[in-house]
Amino acid sequence: MTESPGGSERVPSRDRRRFPGISSRAYEHPADRSALVALRKLSGFDTVFKALSGLLPERSLRLLFLSDSVRVSDQQFAHLNDMLRDACYILDLEKVPPMYVNQDPQPNAMCIGLDEPVIVLSTGLVELLDEEEMRAVIGHEVGHALSGHAVYRTILLFLTNLALKVAWIPLGNVAIMAIVTALREWFRKSELSADRAGLLVGQDLRASMRGLMKLAGGNHLHEMNVDAFLKQAEEYEAGGDLRDSVLKILNVLPRSHPFTTVRAAELKKWAAGRDYQRIMDGHYPRREEDKDASVSDSFRESAAHYAESVRNSKDPLMGLVRDIAGGAGDLGSKLRDTVFRGGSGGSGGSAGSGGANGSNGPDGPGSAGR
Repeated sequence: MTESPGGSERVPSRDRRRFPGISSRAYEHPADRSALVALRKLSGFDTVFKALSGLLPERSLRLLFLSDSVRVSDQQFAHLNDMLRDACYILDLEKVPPMYVNQDPQPNAMCIGLDEPVIVLSTGLVELLDEEEMRAVIGHEVGHALSGHAVYRTILLFLTNLALKVAWIPLGNVAIMAIVTALREWFRKSELSADRAGLLVGQDLRASMRGLMKLAGGNHLHEMNVDAFLKQAEEYEAGGDLRDSVLKILNVLPRSHPFTTVRAAELKKWAAGRDYQRIMDGHYPRREEDKDASVSDSFRESAAHYAESVRNSKDPLMGLVRDIAGGAGDLGSKLRDTVFRGGSGGSGGSAGSGGANGSNGPDGPGSAGR
């Protein structure tokens, strides 16, 4: 690797900036960051999680990948190996995690592991994406590894499988599913964090957008348009009435990932903001400062983010929340008018998530790394 004028590190294809010592806090979504900072501050938390390793099928998974998948190296999928090393170099991840390609027509990717992260890409994903799009995906997974998401993702996979096995025990299943639901809500936010990491690695917003569009519509970019795709996210947020708002919540609950159009809109918004530009200019929190990160500051930032989201949201339910907070008069009439706006017609929605990018989107079983 050589350094080009202006401080960017030269990596294959073109110049990309490197971020020595970058903390994952630099790109983490506020809700993701506040949860992680709090977890890292808990005394003995890592010890407890490592103690769970004997109960989790991690060793079995590693053996399965080793025996029935292709390990990426200089001899196998060499171009992917180069991208992996570049991603670790750009984000300054000292140990390059092992990466495997698994035969699966669904475009999936995941990063799991308790002792150390393991990245798995499906053949469907490898065949779907071009070089720049794949670079963003691998950066996404390396971002998961740097943030420590692999540990919590492994726990989520385990608990999801456990919930299926004890579904016949009413109270046991309810307790586990409550934890799973909370973990899924956190993990959806962690996906937004990893999308940002993918952009920091690829440093090509158009490639990141293309990759998300392909996950939604397949390898038909000539039939798709970025602006029209992003407009779908606006229509999804603003459309319908309170019934549709409830259906949106029901649709997203079983998912480990936000909807693809929403992810694209969130990433574009972050890329246009001050935080991304400051990172690109070399101003970002360092890993050595993580131990001094304030839990209260992280929670305040998370709360401020959600408050801003409510203020700016066009969703009917969020509008009602603003009215309640603002002490709207005649709330009963307003609620009635909002719910029954549009007459007696059906909601036109469905509570099912369905599709390859539903609850089992790209990140392995029940999850989507991409």
